[in-house]
Amino acid sequence: MSAVVEGFAGKIVGPEDPEYDAASRTVLVGGSPAYVLRPETVEDVRKAVRYAAGSGLPLAVRGGGHAFPGFGTNDGGVVIDLVDLAGIELVDKDRHIVRIGGGATWGQVAAALAPHGLAISSGDTRSVGVGGLTLTGGIGWKVRKYGLALDSLVAAEVVTAAGEVVRASADENPELFWAIRGGGGNFGIVTAFEFAAHPTTDIHFGKVVFAATEIADVLPRWAEYLRTAPAELTSIASFANPFLGGPEAPLEIQLAYDGDDAELAARAIDPIRALGTVVADEVALTPYAEVLVDGLVPPPGIRFETRSAFVDKDSVPEVLRILAEAGTAQGSPVIAVRSVGGAVAQVADDATAYAHRQAELMFVTMTVGPPPVLEATRPARQQLWDRLSPNVSGAYANFLSAAEDADVDAVYPAKTYERLAAVKREYDPENVFSGNHNIRPAS
Repeated sequence: MSAVVEGFAGKIVGPEDPEYDAASRTVLVGGSPAYVLRPETVEDVRKAVRYAAGSGLPLAVRGGGHAFPGFGTNDGGVVIDLVDLAGIELVDKDRHIVRIGGGATWGQVAAALAPHGLAISSGDTRSVGVGGLTLTGGIGWKVRKYGLALDSLVAAEVVTAAGEVVRASADENPELFWAIRGGGGNFGIVTAFEFAAHPTTDIHFGKVVFAATEIADVLPRWAEYLRTAPAELTSIASFANPFLGGPEAPLEIQLAYDGDDAELAARAIDPIRALGTVVADEVALTPYAEVLVDGLVPPPGIRFETRSAFVDKDSVPEVLRILAEAGTAQGSPVIAVRSVGGAVAQVADDATAYAHRQAELMFVTMTVGPPPVLEATRPARQQLWDRLSPNVSGAYANFLSAAEDADVDAVYPAKTYERLAAVKREYDPENVFSGNHNIRPAS
């Protein structure tokens, strides 16, 4: 097998190997690649990219494997799995600069930074890859205080489609640096990220729960409160969970107050408790590394169908009315509404390729089941989205199970796409890195 890629020192897994079944699939989607390459060094990555580009085989890059469309695998192609490039090092204690390998997960990062009293605003799942989340956004439990994961990125080491290693930062290859902060894996393989972490304490974390009968009343007032709540407070409103009763499932207001001061936390959280009749209150002081959850691993034959959109201030009341109505009806998908704004909106719209800075909310609908169930329920979901479409915009790439042209158009507005396409032309003119929400090189 080592002869497949000349000089490659990492692991090569083919269909005849015992570990192939596990190596060929991502967390969410199965595949049947010709080879899974697991580089141990940046030089291995360079050789793997050059092999994939020269072979003409489709290329998938895996940095965690949680992408809903299954970007981390393919059929008949090459997978470059970065799992063995997962080092985490505090390289500048004074500036809290952390260098993180492209195959690390956010659980590994949180655990490594905890002894230093540091954290990085990231997602909410331990097993999600640093690369997959960061390159397209990163909305997590510190988003209103510290912004997206990509907002903390200060530099990256990138292997391009030509197999060259370049550094991207505000001073070096700045247009590439702009593009990788939101443009996904279109421009190369990030073998190392450099983030500016921030000091952290334990945080007040948990959920306040209301009955399903109060969703229509509590949900809009929750959103209104988050508009002026302290930036330390981030929150998600979830309902219609089929495992908790579907249309009778409670409204769970999950929240994180970024601080250990009990009085300040109560001052921020009590207005949420006052929104309705609380049936459960499970907020407690928790180490930040422990608030990240394990990712869902579906059993064989079960798939997720996920869709997302953003909501601006003026559209919030109508969108939440429609979602509350849908969530308390039979057959509803799971619905989760996330507060954004705060630090996200304080970054200039064109500072990064993440294009949805001014949205007040981001929401997700998710249906779980075998393919026949997903197919049978698709018309009802489409009807819901048809109702929502006049009042929503865009899409968050990390919560999309499809990657058709319409999905790419939703993720990247026209001006953003045009600029990304120009960067793509420079760094990947042959579109080697196409296994993503794909930006085609400008002609």
